[in-house]
Amino acid sequence: MSDSSSVTAAVSSLPHGTEEQGAEEGGGGSENDAGGGLSDAQMELLERCLHALKHAKSDSHTMAALLLITRLCPASQLDKPILRRIFEAVGLNLPARLLITAIQAQDNSSFPPHELLSLGTALLAALSTDPEMASHPQLLTTIPLLLGILTNGPVSRKEVAAQQKNLNQNPDCKVQSVPSLNREDNRANVTTSTEEGKTSKKKLDEGCEANKESTSPESFLPPKLDEALAADCYQVLTAVCALPKGPEQLLSRGVVLALCHAVEQNQTLSQEKGLVLLGCLLSGKNKDKVWRKHPKELTALLVRLLKDFCQAGDQTRLDMCAQLVQFLPPAGVPVVTEELKGVNARVWGVLRPMLQSKMTPRRIGRILVLSACLLDLFGWESVGSPKFCCLLVNRACVEVRMGLEEPPGTDLSPELQHTLTGCYRIMEAAIEQACCQGASPPQSAVSSLSLQQSRQVLGVLEEAFSALMYHLKQVDPSRYGDPFIFATFRSLCSWLAEETSCLKEEVTELLPFLIGYSSSHLEGEGSEQGLSDWMTDMSVTEERRAWTGTEALRYLLPALCHLSAEEQPRRMLLALDTPALLVDFLFRCWTSIKGKSGAVAARDPSMETACSALLNFIVTEPDSVRKDLCYRTLEGHLSEALPILLHKPHLLVLAANFSTLGLMIGRLSSSSGSSDARQRRFFSSALRFLRGALTAGSDSGPVKVSLSWEESWDDAAELWRLSLQALGGCVRTHSWITSLIREEGWLEHIITLLADASELPDRHTQAALEEALSALAEQCPVCKQQIGDAMRNDKGALSRMVNLKKLTRAK
Repeated sequence: MSDSSSVTAAVSSLPHGTEEQGAEEGGGGSENDAGGGLSDAQMELLERCLHALKHAKSDSHTMAALLLITRLCPASQLDKPILRRIFEAVGLNLPARLLITAIQAQDNSSFPPHELLSLGTALLAALSTDPEMASHPQLLTTIPLLLGILTNGPVSRKEVAAQQKNLNQNPDCKVQSVPSLNREDNRANVTTSTEEGKTSKKKLDEGCEANKESTSPESFLPPKLDEALAADCYQVLTAVCALPKGPEQLLSRGVVLALCHAVEQNQTLSQEKGLVLLGCLLSGKNKDKVWRKHPKELTALLVRLLKDFCQAGDQTRLDMCAQLVQFLPPAGVPVVTEELKGVNARVWGVLRPMLQSKMTPRRIGRILVLSACLLDLFGWESVGSPKFCCLLVNRACVEVRMGLEEPPGTDLSPELQHTLTGCYRIMEAAIEQACCQGASPPQSAVSSLSLQQSRQVLGVLEEAFSALMYHLKQVDPSRYGDPFIFATFRSLCSWLAEETSCLKEEVTELLPFLIGYSSSHLEGEGSEQGLSDWMTDMSVTEERRAWTGTEALRYLLPALCHLSAEEQPRRMLLALDTPALLVDFLFRCWTSIKGKSGAVAARDPSMETACSALLNFIVTEPDSVRKDLCYRTLEGHLSEALPILLHKPHLLVLAANFSTLGLMIGRLSSSSGSSDARQRRFFSSALRFLRGALTAGSDSGPVKVSLSWEESWDDAAELWRLSLQALGGCVRTHSWITSLIREEGWLEHIITLLADASELPDRHTQAALEEALSALAEQCPVCKQQIGDAMRNDKGALSRMVNLKKLTRAK
């Protein structure tokens, strides 16, 4: 790179007064003028510079033209055609070489490194305003260089030598690292983005630790950046971040560590622009990945921000609320340290007087959203007194009522929707805490509410959820893809999962919407991608798994379990063809997991809940089961699924549900003396599954639960007993089943087990086995004889079955 005298000579060759004239006339251009608002005089000079740039014979001439362009026209005033001409004349290699040369700070160059940095970054900033140029590979390769500048400052070789000299005098001090001065390393920096990221990260991980006794720490901090230089660097990074794949490009090049270090060192514009850029990166779909990769740095940054929040003035705190939400970690990332918990308690201490004061809806909204996110992360433990917890829930409910009880057709602003979604989460958190009272919840102010306070909280919650139902009644099917409607639906489902007895008539009237909405998303009619993106970006959310279209129904399932057990809502659900919806959901989910194994095919509570709701319909509506074709479809699915589940012990509870559903449907089918292959496959699998629950104890002791069932017995025991009772009903309905039971060895296994063991685990298990054996004795003479022979020994748990004994002795 030529020295400064060459550039000065090149600049002097242009007409005198160029810069002054451009500065004086810079504001005279119209918005509609060519060149993005430049005056005629500016345009004339710009054309001269562009001509000189295009025909430059050396780097000195190129730099002279570029210097004049950057001083003549801010990047915001250059339109795309002009930027395109600059790019075609210069390319992106020159600004990268300017940065490399400045960082190397060659001793034989009299051109100030700071001027090279300023020119290089200004040119990159101007070019980056065009998205096409911002995504150019050559520009992307400069990102680690820009990050190094923002973190370390414009460190020159002379400064390195000075720090090295200081190090020799103070051995306990570590020198602040600078970019490599090796020319080959720098050439690699310009051409290889992967190596850049590694090099940049290595540099950023090195810090300056001053000798506290003999040297001031400030003498080893990176030099402060010029504000214009820092602004240009952030302009490039922000432009890249705005690209469709921009965040990934920045993350792969070490942006998180760089910006965390810049904020820690309080570098120029790190608070104003660095935090904003970090917040954008942490608010999207990459949040989980970034937090898992950099938990230490991000936690330290969060602690600092929370402390700053506690020490700030009232207006600054209000402005910081939205920013803090961006920097809170996602659910499931184990980064909550004791220090973080302590700072969280201080934050609640600051929020209390703010929530207790009178505020505009906009201001209170920011505070409520932050409160909701803190509840998501830390729970109720550090919120405060029971009285304040009541106030928090009450304020959230009031905002919901005010926001939703508007005339039909009223559009809610995005800001209000965001506030209401935060309020929903506070309401959901209150419900969650109230519902775990009997399960020894963590001690908190909410768990210490008095009876009167509990009634007040439930009262305001009921009014708020009434407003939710009013709002959802107005929703047209064309809005089913609206993310805010999903947030409202989800929140109402959290209430219905526990409180279907409240507002029963309103809930029943809303069932057509609830079922229609769930069905629409299951069939993929909603705007699934938009909703998925919104769920990812939304600050207040429980889960961050991929949206599949089944999520809406998953939230409604617990309520359907309750509602299907009650006469009036069940009639409405039948009219809405809800059993068919549940069957569809069940086997969409099954299709997604049947090919998986081990931990990949994790237990899905939603599938088990869907089975419970279907079981309610089967038990209470036998006529519907005989007529509705969806149950024939269900039988077909079960006959294929249960044999596979026999080889997935981690899904034992789901197998118990499938076995129970199939047997309960089978007992209601028409009597038959023969079977088809599908029926035999299901019943054969059910018998093998049922016989695996119990095993003989040692030395004729009591029957024990099998080792493979032990962990799931609490969840599967009742289903196993119900399956045995249903098996008895199937035996009475289908004569061919008795032969299958004998062929499978189930009867012989049970008789041997009961005859050798002293007793069964409990009386309910005994009653279920006795029911199944009694049905066999009634329908099959051979089975009756076999059971009677075993009972004549009058030994073991079999002898305790009095009704069975009477049945086998009767002629």
